[in-house]
Amino acid sequence: MNTFDRHLLREWLQILGLVLAATCGLLVVQILYDDFPRLREDGARGGELWGYVGVRMPSYLSVVLPFALLVSLLYVLGTLHRANELTAMRAAGVGFLRLTAPVWVVGAVCCGVAWWLNTTVAPWSVEESAALSDRLEFRHEAKTLTEDFVGATKSVAFDNARAGRMWFFNRYSRFTQRGYGVSVSELDTARRETRRIVAAEAWPEPGKPGWTFANGRELTFAPDTGEFIADTPFARKYVASYHEDPQLMLLIDRKPIDLSLHELRRLIDYLETEHSPKAVDYEVRFFGLVADTLMPLIVIAIAIPFAVSGVRVNPAVGASKSIGLFALYYVLANLSGSLARTGVVDPAIAAWLPNVGMALLAAGLFARLR
Repeated sequence: MNTFDRHLLREWLQILGLVLAATCGLLVVQILYDDFPRLREDGARGGELWGYVGVRMPSYLSVVLPFALLVSLLYVLGTLHRANELTAMRAAGVGFLRLTAPVWVVGAVCCGVAWWLNTTVAPWSVEESAALSDRLEFRHEAKTLTEDFVGATKSVAFDNARAGRMWFFNRYSRFTQRGYGVSVSELDTARRETRRIVAAEAWPEPGKPGWTFANGRELTFAPDTGEFIADTPFARKYVASYHEDPQLMLLIDRKPIDLSLHELRRLIDYLETEHSPKAVDYEVRFFGLVADTLMPLIVIAIAIPFAVSGVRVNPAVGASKSIGLFALYYVLANLSGSLARTGVVDPAIAAWLPNVGMALLAAGLFARLR
């Protein structure tokens, strides 16, 4: 590192730290705006409220990082360019790639940080904040509802085609970890019903495979004709061969944006075995999170040409163009997602298309620099 490298890094990292601090402050306001009324309604106290904010914030850091890089880099490079410091270095025969080498090194490090955030920190943040919110909700509902209605999700359906079983719960309580109004149909290879278990309650046995059913009946059918054969009542019945996970059942109707990377992967594996068209939305979100790890480098490649667009040009012009291209990236991401959902391209390819497009655009902008 030479003197200019140290000078550039010192100026840039100072502004980057300020932008990150300011953005995190805005995130606190955003989280409070979105969740404060619900949390207060659930009886969250001061420590619980701020604990939720602290747990929730890391899930946004992978989005904040590219934005902070963009704003700080535009400001610092624009300032250096207007002070003719970049012009002096170029007059000494130093090219733009060498001038901005420290920026690219930091960008590569930020890609590693973004990967760590998306694969480790953000999943923990999403899942832990959801668990904390559930605990507050359960405590509030327990004051007025019986325990079987606390944290209840109504009308839960789950088709395990690989095992030949279809499940339905009138409601499933995340508080008691039990389903109520349960029906499980066993199907043969031709998807014809051979047996059905109906019960008032059902729950997975902790520490071992299988489900226990209480206060129900076991119905048997002839698969060829659908004729009813037998009806056997029971007070309690344990079925060791049922291995379905209720947590997976409850993920089915959640939006892709509300799921962590681990939850997305788990749901995709299930939906692919079912050949469900719903898998595409989750695949686009999953591969998009993976592709976003390159966003720091893309932001840097876009910001540099506009930050040094000329001393006579108002710096707001370069900033607005760069931010416009940053917004264009998300437009392309939504467009490629739509192409994946219509089957035009594979979801994995769709996730990388915006990155490739913006990288080509950045390469063209760099080629025009003199």
